[in-house]
Formats: sequence, C-alpha cells, structure tokens
Amino acid sequence: MASDSVISIIDDAEYVRVAMKNLVESLGFSACTFASAEAFLQSPHLHDSACVISDVQMPYMNGLELQSYLNAQGNDTPIIFITAFSDNSAKDRAMKAGAICFLNKPFSAQTLNQCLTMAIDRNKRKPPA
Repeated sequence: MASDSVISIIDDAEYVRVAMKNLVESLGFSACTFASAEAFLQSPHLHDSACVISDVQMPYMNGLELQSYLNAQGNDTPIIFITAFSDNSAKDRAMKAGAICFLNKPFSAQTLNQCLTMAIDRNKRKPPA
C-alpha cells in the first residue's frame, strides 16, 4: 500500500508495541514505536506521521490528552485509538475530537487495515501546508 507512510505507534506495553509494529508492517506500512506520548511528542515523527495509533490508557499523558494536545497545536494527524478497556465516554470524546477509529483489543488485522486506509485517505485530501 503506502510504504512511504510512517505510522507512529504509542503504547506503554512493550509487547503491544512489538505486535502492532509487526502487524502494521505486514500491512505494507513503515512503523515507529514509542513507549509514551511524551516520547512521541519529542520525536522527529511528530510532524511526518501519516497516522498515530495510540493506547488510550497510559501513565502520565494518556491517549485522549495526547489528542487534545495535538488538536490544540493545530496538528491534525489522524489518530486510531486502541484499548483493552471498553469505555463509551472515552470513545465518544475521542471520536468527537476527530479520531479515525476506536478499537477494543483484540481486533482483527482487517479492521486495523480499514482504519489505516481511512487515515491515509484523509491525509491525501488535506490541502498542502
């Protein structure tokens, strides 16, 4: 698909980061992983990610706080949230703030691929900066 598109994966659990990176790369994307939202915000991929996949519940800055911060900075990189905890209020907040998808673990590769495709398509429709 879009092998030049970097997908940034943010999760505090190393096994989840490794599994997600393998899955995303198996779908034809390049992937970078981060153990925290703060690490992502300090990385060079802050401005060149085609999509962010973020856990909702993380220590310090959680996924929803990351989304709010990015929105406040004018960074409209598409976000896919993943969570092990079904929380409709978090899902509603994330989607209202512009999230592409909100996936409960476990989810299928096909479902993730559909979300990534929506994110990449949305990026292609963005006017140039």
